[in-house]
This record gives sequence, structure tokens and C-alpha cells, in this order.
Amino acid sequence: MDLHLRDKHVLITGGSKGIGLACAQAFLEEGAKVTLVSREAANLDAARQTLQATFSADRIHTVAANLRDAAAALRALDSAETAFGPVHVLVNSAGAAKRTPAPELTPEAFADAMQAKYFTYVHMITPTIQRMAARGAGAVVNVVGNGGKVASPIHLPGGAANAALMLVSAGLAAAYGAQGIRVNAINPGLTLTDRLQEGMAADARLKGIDTEEAMAQAVAKIPLGRMAEPEEIAHAVLFLASSKASYVTGICMSMDGAMSPIVV
Repeated sequence: MDLHLRDKHVLITGGSKGIGLACAQAFLEEGAKVTLVSREAANLDAARQTLQATFSADRIHTVAANLRDAAAALRALDSAETAFGPVHVLVNSAGAAKRTPAPELTPEAFADAMQAKYFTYVHMITPTIQRMAARGAGAVVNVVGNGGKVASPIHLPGGAANAALMLVSAGLAAAYGAQGIRVNAINPGLTLTDRLQEGMAADARLKGIDTEEAMAQAVAKIPLGRMAEPEEIAHAVLFLASSKASYVTGICMSMDGAMSPIVV
């Protein structure tokens, strides 16, 4: 199936690890050019080495930037477009709010979660979508944890930030649809990434069990019987970014293995 992504420029925040890196590989397999943005230059170097083992180096650009800073996000966008031209697809997978059991929460934890998750997305979305609109085409896919739909006692600040991002995604889809822009969100559930261990540790503390038992209990609640692989989330991102999803916009799609069977 031709997704019409060859030679498209895809900017991926949080692109050095986990779901973001899996997205980079998926887009490169379709012939796209990718810009990876992440805070740590060392992580970007490792991601580049991983990708260059399979794909041409001239289709990979990396930018180290702390997206909590709006000016840094704008500089990263400028660097991306200097390297590969206008961004056709923006995939946001950066930032993660720290998972904290409810009894350990402070007001600062809620403020930090908004900076870590909400503003890292908004700071990149805002200038990118404005440039897309000026050109009359573009797609944005936001990877937003399912905690924005289903409240978790170990992830309330992050869940609140995710819920805000879901509203922004739907709202921007309505605001920019007439200018040829599609905006969608994917809500992964438990996914086998480095971030998963932090969540399992917080859950274990709350329940007074070890991390291994917390992991087993979590898997037992998933009807599919396992957690997601990053590549599975990436495949959904790829579809939503492609021409095959040309009439799909404004959705927030759960990918949790039916762990929370809700209608939205």
C-alpha cells in the first residue's frame, strides 16, 4: 500500500527513543525524510546510529532542544526546515510527566507535568501548524497517553496534561481544517518503552508490592494479554499521517488493548 509519504519531511519530537524512534523508523521505511528532536544530544546520536544502520544518513536530521522553552522549539523547527524544507507531518511524542502516587503529590507536581507534557507539545505545534496553514497542507499526530481519558491514581498530573492535549488536538482540527490541516491524537496504553518502568515502580509503591508483581497485574487487565510494542503505535501514527487517512481528523484514538473499553 502506497501511503504517499516518500520524500515528505516528518518532524518527530521525542524521536530518540521509544515510540518516537519507532515512528522515525516507520516513516523512513516509507521513504520519508525525518527530523528527530530530543533534549539530549547523546540520545540523538544513539538514535542516528541505530537508524543509519538501515537508512541513508542524508534522510536523517537531528536537533537537540528543550521543548519546555518556546524559543528553543522555534529554533528546532527552523533547523529542521533549513535541512529538509517545509515540514509536511509533525509527530509529537516528547515529554513525559513523572508518575507519582496520589499521596505523594504536590502542587508543583501538577505544574511540572504541564511543562513536561503539555507545553512541550504546544510549543512545537503552534509555529509548525501556522506554517502548514500558510502552505495549505499538513498533518499533525499527537501521541498522548491514555491517562487523559482514564484517570490513574499514579498519573493524575500527567493525565491532566494529556486531557488538555486531547482537547487542543480536537480544537486545532476544527480551527485549521479549512486550511488543509488534519490533527489527530493516539492514546497508547501500556507500551514497552523505558518510561514504562517508572510507572510500574510508582504503581508498586502505591500497592506495597514489587515491580514485577505490578507488571503482572497490569498485563492481567489487558484483554489482548500483553502490552503494546512501540512499533504497533508507530504503525497507527503512520496511517493517520498518510493520505489514506485523508478524511480522518479531530479524533483521539485509544490503543490500550481494550483495557478500558469506553465509547468516546
